[in-house]
This record gives sequence, structure tokens and C-alpha cells, in this order.
Amino acid sequence: MKATGLNSFMARIDAAEYGLCCRLNRGAQRPIPCRVFQIASRLGDGLVWYALILALPLLYGASAVKPAIAMALTGLVGVLLYTLLKRLFVRERPFITHAAISQAAAPLDRYSFPSGHTLHAVSFTWQACAHFPELAWVLLPLTALIAGSRVVLGLHYPSDVLAGATIGAALAELGLAFA
Repeated sequence: MKATGLNSFMARIDAAEYGLCCRLNRGAQRPIPCRVFQIASRLGDGLVWYALILALPLLYGASAVKPAIAMALTGLVGVLLYTLLKRLFVRERPFITHAAISQAAAPLDRYSFPSGHTLHAVSFTWQACAHFPELAWVLLPLTALIAGSRVVLGLHYPSDVLAGATIGAALAELGLAFA
């Protein structure tokens, strides 16, 4: 692939984040934290969010149908958006670019920017908690673990997670406007 201005820019960001990635990735060297982050990452693959969307109308009745539909629609938009951005930025994952960063979980796709796991975790949690604040005690820590897992497991740079969270928050606001 021919280097572009965008590739050069991302390479500079990769280098700037390298030290922080290495420090956070050390958590993957300890069995218990590694396992906790692997489980959180796996939960963030989507199954927990599909279950949440389906469970809301069962738990809360008709008042949850419109929020569940909004969450499903923002989820679809999120997939389209992060897929497009990954193709545009073509940022390799930290464990690919830096030999000192260990891969402690399998990625769902090749590229790193932005974090789709974080995008969806923030978007769904934001929307669910706005409608049903009593879910925050479970969803907020889960979202934090999912976001953190992406860097600790060597799958993302911190800026990937930050970008995913920002996009997820914007999608959540869009979903709340709809619902």
C-alpha cells in the first residue's frame, strides 16, 4: 500500500501511544486481569447488546419498544460507520505494529481505528441508562471493562477507544432524539 498523508499521521499517533499501550498491555501478562478483560471483550462482541435490546421490552413492556428499536438502528449505523472508518484509516492493530505488545485475544477484523466494541458499548449503555437509569450499576462498569479490555489485550490504541466512545456517544444522542 502506498503511504499517504493519513497513513503518516496515524503512524505518528501510533508512535506517540506506544508507551501507554505497552504499560496497559502488561495487564494481559497477569492471569486474573487478563481473563477478566478477555471475558469483557467477548461480551462486547455483540451478544450482550442483542440480549439487552431484546430484553428491554420484556422487562419494561411497551415503553421500551421504541428505545429498543432506536438502539437497534443506532447499532446498525454504528457497524456501517466503523466499517467505513476502518477501511479509510487502515490502522494496523498494536500487536501487529509493535512486537512488544502481546495479543491476548482474537480480533474480529484486521484494523484498529475506531474501536467498534467501545462504540457500541457506549452507544447502547448511554441509551439504555437514559431510559432506564436503574441499569447503570451493571452497564457502566461493563462498558468501562469492555473499553479498557481493547487496549489491555493489545487490540487497540487508546485513541481508537476514545474515537469509538465519541462516535458511540454521538450515535446515542441520535438514538435518544429518535426515541
